[in-house]
Order: sequence, then C-alpha cells, then structure tokens
Amino acid sequence: REVPISLSTEVLRDEGGEFVGVVEFFRDLTEVEHVREALEQEKVLETIVSGSPVVRRVTQMLPNIAESECNVTIHGPSGSGKELFAEAIHKLSPRRYGPYIKLNCAALPATLLESELFGYVKGAFTDAKRDKPGLFALANGGTLLLDEVSEMDVSLQVKLLRVLANGEYQPLGATRTLKTDARVIAATNADLKRAIAEGRFREDLYFRINVVAVELPPLRDRPEDIPLLVEHFIEKVRAKIRKPITRATPRTLSLLQQYSFPGNVRELQNAIEHAFVMCDGEELRPEHLPEHITDQAEISSRPLDVDAERRLIEETLKRHRGNRSAAASELRMH
Repeated sequence: REVPISLSTEVLRDEGGEFVGVVEFFRDLTEVEHVREALEQEKVLETIVSGSPVVRRVTQMLPNIAESECNVTIHGPSGSGKELFAEAIHKLSPRRYGPYIKLNCAALPATLLESELFGYVKGAFTDAKRDKPGLFALANGGTLLLDEVSEMDVSLQVKLLRVLANGEYQPLGATRTLKTDARVIAATNADLKRAIAEGRFREDLYFRINVVAVELPPLRDRPEDIPLLVEHFIEKVRAKIRKPITRATPRTLSLLQQYSFPGNVRELQNAIEHAFVMCDGEELRPEHLPEHITDQAEISSRPLDVDAERRLIEETLKRHRGNRSAAASELRMH
C-alpha cells in the first residue's frame, strides 16, 4: 500500500569539509493525512447551509456517495442547490485533485452539445480548422456535471450511454475511438420517469446514471432553513457590497418564511442582495425586500382582501407570462 511520507536529507562532511555521505530521514505521515482529509471534508460540508432533517440526511450521505465513485443523479427544482451538492461530491471524492467541469445541456442545440462533449478533429466540418478536445477528454480523471440532462437529444443520449458503459467515445469526424475516465454526475429538475414514458429520455440511460439518486426538496418545504440561509447570504453579500449590515429583523425573517420561493435558494439570495441595495442601516427590514415577497406574505397572514389578492394574482400571472399552473404553484393556490 502507498504510505505518505516526508523526506529530509542532510549531507555529512568530515572535519576538513570533505563529503563523506548522506543521512536521509523518513517520517510516516499517515495520521497527519487522515487528520487533513477529515478537516477538508468538514470544510466542504460546511458550505451546505441547512437545518432541515431531509437535507442533513443527504449531507451525511455525501462522503459515502463521493467515495463510491458511482454515477449520481441529483433531482431538485431550479435554484435548490444541485450544483453545490455536485461540487461537494467531487471535492469529497478520490478525484478531488482532478478537473471539475460543468455543462448545461439545455443551453446548447444537439449538434453543438455533441461537439462540446466529445470534441472534433480537424476537417470534421467547415470551420473545424484544428482538433478540439471535448469535455470528456478534459474531465479525464475528474468529474463532469451534466446539468439539465433531461434536455439532451435522444440521439445524443445513445452516445452518452456508450461512454458510461465502457468509457469509450468518438470525436466528430474521427475514425478511432478514445477512452475517458471521467465520473459523470447528472442533475435535473424534470421527472425522468415521465420523460421516459413520453419517449424523451432513454430508460437504459436512466438506470445507468441513476445508480445513486439524491433528492433535494424545494425551499418552501424547509422554511426552517431560511434564517440560516439569510445569515449566510448576509455575510456573503456584505463582503461584496461592503455595507455595515449584520442581521435581518424578526419581522423580515417571518415574511421570508411565509413566502413560497418558486426560485428556491437562488431567489432567496437575490432577495437578500436586493435588500442590501435598498438598506442604509445595519439591519434588513421588511421594506427593503422585493415587493412581490412582502405582498404575498402579507396576504397569507391577514384576512382575505379581494382587491389585494387580485393584484397579487395579476402580478404573478404577468411574471409567469400567463402560465396559470406556475402562478398557482407560486401562490400555493389551487
């Protein structure tokens, strides 16, 4: 087995200064390495701020998931922290010193996505004037996060399945097969089983990427996390905006906990940044929050006001471009 050591060397000379030999000292650093790894693991887990029992259970599982090196799918709504958990898995894994690369599968059309993943060789198409390695080549020995994997074209899913099965892929225009040792983490906010039933996602690929499934609940299902996240974002935003703001008032926290947060943790962070811009004192107050948050929270905490409810519904529908299902979900209405 490999043993971490430190090595120091001393030259030996006689009374006349002539070289007579060398003494080398070896020190076993196994225990030191164990302590260092434990501290690094603790530091990574501290980046996940949550008091929710569901999220804490997931967090406790991360070291075992990371160590296994199996393919992982992280399920959760947009803005719930899927990228944060994916990066934590990478940093806790034996691949922590290798590359960590992210790709949003929904951001590129199928042809461009294929060249990004697998690369291409010179002459593969009109503008291919040189060889270009793909992300599977660049992520060799590390981790590749495929975000919004449900949006990948079915024809491309077949090629991804081959990589996951035996590590083999073929760059565009190439005549030979290359191999990669990249671990794949997939993330999605879609129901993959429904996508399979609708013919938009391959069932064999689902079972290949879903060896371990991590489920992240929306923020509205864990309101106990909001005070912790607010404190975290205040510290984070204060370092950037440099205002003497140190806390949010109890009323502000109460309003935030009454809001449904359709944009999840990302929307909460944006709300705190908005409040920082509007605040000139040392604490964030309700009037510093975005109006749509205070409007919804106030309506949910007082007797029905038909006019106010109508305004809120109209504003929410407008924000969702007339999508009634999305608006109803945000407002927690039927």
